[in-house]
Amino acid sequence: MISAPAGTPCWEPAELPPQPPLHGVVTADVAVVGAGLAGLACAYHLSERAPGLDIAVVDAGRPAAGASGRGTGLLGPRAGPAVDRAVRRHGPRAARRMHRASLRAVEEVLDLCRRLDVPCGLRPGAQIMAARTPAGLVALARQARVYRELGLDVPVLTADAVRDRVGVPYRAGMLHQPAATLDPAALTCALARACAAKGVRFYGESPLLTVRPGELVGPELVFPHGRLYAGQAVLAVNSAARAIGLPVGSVFPLEVYAIATAPLSVPAYEALGGRTGDALIDAVPLAPYFRVLPDRGLVAGGGTATVPDGLGASRLQAVRERAWSWLEGWLRSLRPELARVEITHRWSGRIGMTGDDLPVVGPVHGFSDVWYIGGCCGHGLALSVAHGAHVAAALLGDPETGERMPWHRSKAPALPGRPLLRAYVDAVGLAARHGR
Repeated sequence: MISAPAGTPCWEPAELPPQPPLHGVVTADVAVVGAGLAGLACAYHLSERAPGLDIAVVDAGRPAAGASGRGTGLLGPRAGPAVDRAVRRHGPRAARRMHRASLRAVEEVLDLCRRLDVPCGLRPGAQIMAARTPAGLVALARQARVYRELGLDVPVLTADAVRDRVGVPYRAGMLHQPAATLDPAALTCALARACAAKGVRFYGESPLLTVRPGELVGPELVFPHGRLYAGQAVLAVNSAARAIGLPVGSVFPLEVYAIATAPLSVPAYEALGGRTGDALIDAVPLAPYFRVLPDRGLVAGGGTATVPDGLGASRLQAVRERAWSWLEGWLRSLRPELARVEITHRWSGRIGMTGDDLPVVGPVHGFSDVWYIGGCCGHGLALSVAHGAHVAAALLGDPETGERMPWHRSKAPALPGRPLLRAYVDAVGLAARHGR
């Protein structure tokens, strides 16, 4: 039995500032397009550091309507590819810096929650990357060795230690801290309210159609019913960049899936992480995972992904049904108490992916004073907030915007056509599901 209509996240709607559609000619010192975590974090830091700045935030829908409000609330350290691949591609020093940057990003979100006093179910806890298949154990051992060589504190857990923390029969794990779980929609909406309280203007239901160089200064942003002229612009539009014609390389949409359950018994809930607040992530491709909810339910996600472009509505819905069914079966396989638990919510969200697993955070080639943020590859809850702060500092001319990271770039690598891309994603998902 499903309590909520398919496609409905388990997060409750939150209060938002007024956001009329953009009509006519509008001007601003800074235009931020995209009212997700990245865009709102950028607007928030700009308004904090430069109170007199005229800032307009424009969204195709409303704050938290996209990936930032449809995630599963896993706040943990991860940036880019797995650490062993990061070393091979970028070298030990860059891989170490990337991991430490992701740790700082988690701390920044925790600090932001404290400052905003967000009622978002924030609960500190670790993330356990765990394995129960031979392939997963090999991957885990390889990553654990690299973490040790880099001098990074990521302890290895025995099977007993994994079971003690999250109550599932995995054979080994790695403990990632700091980490937490929270309601991502509540955080996104709280950021929107904080921005509005500082004088930031909001416009909703206004998808960006194109960007043009301005005649005098800054860009011209074209919307269905109006135009916005700004001195500077931040386009936190993720995979929508292609439709707008932004030259930021291949940032493609990937649809991912999640389910939530009814409350468990107190003993089952405590055993599955209710006591520690920890979340478990399976060390296989497309990493299925689960976390506990404040109401004693569980959220599970991962394990399947789809390239949605080009799929008709009926075919895409059939794909979603199969993905939710597999995820439900995976969750029920973890413990006997989950065999009959009610699934109350099933939903999907679209994340931005790149061919090398790295985000794109940088100025847009060919446009003066236009920056792009996107492609967090499923790790946007922490990284998006950090990216927004980085771009805000850059727009204000701060020379100390942090050490340059591999994702501080203007474009992602080019990828093959959609059919090949879909075939690759489908093959990875099939391997992950068979490795359950």
